Amino acid sequence: MDLHFSAEDEAFRAEARAWLDDALAGEFAVVRGRGGPGDEHSLFEERWAWEQHLGAHGWTCLGWPGEWGGRDLTLHQQVIWFEEYARARGPGRLGHIGEGLVGPTVLHYGDDAQRTRFLPGIQKGTELWCQGYSEPGAGSDLANISTRAERDGDDWVLHGQKVWTSLAQWSQWCFVLARTNRDVPKHKGITFFMVPMDQDGIEIRPIRQVTGTAEFNEVFLDGARAAHADVIGGVDQGWGVAMGLLAFERGASTLGQQLAFRNELDAVVAGLRERGRLDDPVLRQRVAGLHAELEIMRWNSLRVLSESAEDVPREALVTKLYWASWHRALGELAVDAAGPDALLGRELDAPEPGDELTDAQRLFLFTRSDTIYGGSNEIQRNIIGERGLGLPREPRP
Repeated sequence: MDLHFSAEDEAFRAEARAWLDDALAGEFAVVRGRGGPGDEHSLFEERWAWEQHLGAHGWTCLGWPGEWGGRDLTLHQQVIWFEEYARARGPGRLGHIGEGLVGPTVLHYGDDAQRTRFLPGIQKGTELWCQGYSEPGAGSDLANISTRAERDGDDWVLHGQKVWTSLAQWSQWCFVLARTNRDVPKHKGITFFMVPMDQDGIEIRPIRQVTGTAEFNEVFLDGARAAHADVIGGVDQGWGVAMGLLAFERGASTLGQQLAFRNELDAVVAGLRERGRLDDPVLRQRVAGLHAELEIMRWNSLRVLSESAEDVPREALVTKLYWASWHRALGELAVDAAGPDALLGRELDAPEPGDELTDAQRLFLFTRSDTIYGGSNEIQRNIIGERGLGLPREPRP
């Protein structure tokens, strides 16, 4: 594993750093540092304009092939971009689901007509996407979905419910897993659909959270339609596509997430210093532990992302469990570091839901969900045990 950056890489770093510093000092200064965990609802119009600004200047989809709007950049250069974006405190990306999940999936599993249809809007930042996977009865057990789709001429008609759908209220498209064959084992009869959100057969209901915000949603599909031409990977072949998409989540953006974690940890340390509590031996030990664990997280991610790796190594299986538990511990330290002030909010009559919370309160409350969504910690341990260590499968009812 070669973790050294070449002279060409460092030149790219200087280019990326200069562009970000300039872009985030002008009209987009208002979005700098916004849109992170618990703050996803903030400044939507401004952040969508930022997405389109990134696309117009060639700073989206950096690893995609040039013929499909990318820049064919190496993995090292993609890592550098995400590092510099976090360093510059770039806003939370509204286009990350399209760029990081949908785009690679269409490139790998789609045909040229589908690439022509879906990739330009993602690259330009003009079309936003959401994910239709989880259901009330099929959260961590994704293959247990009950949403169904039936063929109707050139279309498919979908009925069912999805839940915890981030950005659904703003998205133009949703990729949806639906059951198309009930006469085969549950993994075999699933299809991967691209569904337009602006149609009569879709109802979106926000889910109000403990933070006061509602970036998650329920999505009800009642006769929603998807074109047969927009099925990715073939009818009844959606499970393989879905698993491939989840593998793309372990891309270079994980390094950017960790740099964002570093910014949050630094902010907590700054708060301790301001309160004169950095000499508290217990708090210092917790800070040191989080620092060391964050470094371990980074090195493990670099190992997983190493270009020499032919297959996704089993070390990748610990990623979600590790970062979710780490982030939750950081949220706990943030409120402990604030001391009695952690009980006081900012404004009783805040202009937006959630704005009455301090940064420490928002971090604490939001990170409680990190160990639940995307596969709970319990599910992650099962995955590590069964797939990584080869232990017997947990008994099924």
